[in-house]
Amino acid sequence: DGEVIQTGFKLVRDVMLITDRRIITFDKQGATGQKMRVDSIYLGSIYHVTAETAGFGIDDSELQIDYIATPYLKAHGLQYGSKKYEFPKKYNIQVLYKMLQELAYRNYMHLNA
Repeated sequence: DGEVIQTGFKLVRDVMLITDRRIITFDKQGATGQKMRVDSIYLGSIYHVTAETAGFGIDDSELQIDYIATPYLKAHGLQYGSKKYEFPKKYNIQVLYKMLQELAYRNYMHLNA
């Protein structure tokens, strides 16, 4: 309740929604794609983003997000996660990369303040 969807993407096989709080991924699994896994990455936990643009062949663009998976940032043993998203070749991921990289930088500065 109260969460606002900012944008969404149809990935190679999955769906990615970005809200004002988190990134939600709907990951289709299995041969038929009827089984689905839903996962969230909270925007405040993202600390690093990398992008790989599509080449001339059949390559897709990729965006990798590294985040802190521990629910409490003041925990003694932080756990980290990484999620890779594959975008169809037709998408220009540079705008999304820039937005997420700026967010990661703000989070990095906040965590190290």
